[in-house]
Amino acid sequence: MATEIERKFLLKQPALWQPTGPGRRMAQGYLSRDPDRTVRVRVVGDEAFMTVKSRRTGISRTEIEFPIALENARDLLELCHQPLIDKTRHEVMHAGMLWEVDVFHGANEGLIVAEIELPAEDTPIELPEWIGEEVSHDMRYTNSRLSATPFSEWAKP
Repeated sequence: MATEIERKFLLKQPALWQPTGPGRRMAQGYLSRDPDRTVRVRVVGDEAFMTVKSRRTGISRTEIEFPIALENARDLLELCHQPLIDKTRHEVMHAGMLWEVDVFHGANEGLIVAEIELPAEDTPIELPEWIGEEVSHDMRYTNSRLSATPFSEWAKP
């Protein structure tokens, strides 16, 4: 089985990172937000995917992703829990590693999260200057949780 090992971070404020291009807009929804098995549908341009993820153990979990027909994905998004996740993903290379910076829209407007997928949990990484607090273990920042309790609904200090 495929294993996803991912660390997640907020950006420093004021933001030192700025997009260098338009990124890729994504719509994704959850058919299941059960922590033991999330089932996600994602549309990116003219491509679509279904992903099943297991419960996390540390920063690792099983992830199985496969392409599906775009028409089927659009129909499935209608069946997903609302609101859908709407975000633009930017890919940034830093110190030879790929970072994905997600700029959220809609109900999660104002949230920007940077993620890095690793080959092992103990893989050392060099943090870019724009990386702030690590939120890998804060479940509020998972996309499935953001679809249940959007960032706009969080109590602000």
